[in-house]
Amino acid sequence: MEAAMEALDTFRTAEGRMIETDFRERIRQIIQLLEKVESYEPARVERIRERILNHLAMMRESEGDENRFEQEMIFYIEKLDITEEKVRLKKHCEYFLETMDSADSSGKKLGFISQEIGREINTLGSKANDVEIQKLVVLMKDELEKIKEQLSNIL
Repeated sequence: MEAAMEALDTFRTAEGRMIETDFRERIRQIIQLLEKVESYEPARVERIRERILNHLAMMRESEGDENRFEQEMIFYIEKLDITEEKVRLKKHCEYFLETMDSADSSGKKLGFISQEIGREINTLGSKANDVEIQKLVVLMKDELEKIKEQLSNIL
């Protein structure tokens, strides 16, 4: 009986190391994909800028409430800013890794952090308004889903 318990313990320890390695790789992939978002930012910002300039030109041609238009443009620009989501996503990924390294790490806590990672990825995707960034978001979601599958196996 004792030998069987030791064998089980050895197996579970080895399996835990494999899952830890897998989690680290997937989080690393998400961070790398997030870093790739930066390369699409200049073109994305330029397209948004062009769209705003076109709207401004149309506004000047027609008679409308210029103050209201300015308010709408400010709202529109703020709505498309993804800086906060990028920062928070990176911090959540780092926190996931820190939690794995801590002595009191638990699967439930990692599950909660992965939910936060998912929220930031989704918000990034919805606000980006860019096809190339959307492709990266899909890849991030794929990596996160694999983490969530493993977490559900652990719990």
